[in-house]
Amino acid sequence: MIIGFDISTSITGVAIVSEGKLIHYDSVDLRKYKDVFEKTVVMKQYLLDLLEKCQLEKDKTVEHIYVEQSLHMFMGGKSSAKTLSTLTRFNGIVSWLIYELFEIKPKFIGSTSARKHAGIKVPRGKKAKQVVLVHLLENESSFKIEYTRFGNPKPESYDQADAIVIAKAGWQVENI
Repeated sequence: MIIGFDISTSITGVAIVSEGKLIHYDSVDLRKYKDVFEKTVVMKQYLLDLLEKCQLEKDKTVEHIYVEQSLHMFMGGKSSAKTLSTLTRFNGIVSWLIYELFEIKPKFIGSTSARKHAGIKVPRGKKAKQVVLVHLLENESSFKIEYTRFGNPKPESYDQADAIVIAKAGWQVENI
């Protein structure tokens, strides 16, 4: 099994792929927690629960863990130095928790590279998150999302989709 994580301080996406097939996806909503420390406590408990579930899987063990690499540069109007610093710090903390609890060194993969491995092309001018969501809805029968009362995908849908792409890209990398 390969676990993919899209770590964020707002909503963290998680996906598990086995034999190239999506077998589980989830998200952890961290928006209501005030600081990195509270968010870390919640993530640690989630990871402990996930580890327990993975250990109960017969004939399947977690072999690799992939984490989406945190941003390294400013993206026009989207991220400040403070935001990047907090995100990178949280990504490092959660990555350490993953290593400590699962006893597997997580491998980091950029979102562009992960999409390429997963066979997703983002046309110029299109938003990557939207393209990924549509691609998975059309090509991954087990991926279902919920919508807001206005007909928009709920926010966690995008994080779950990104985690699925990370896990599937990890599968591709490990099986090339």
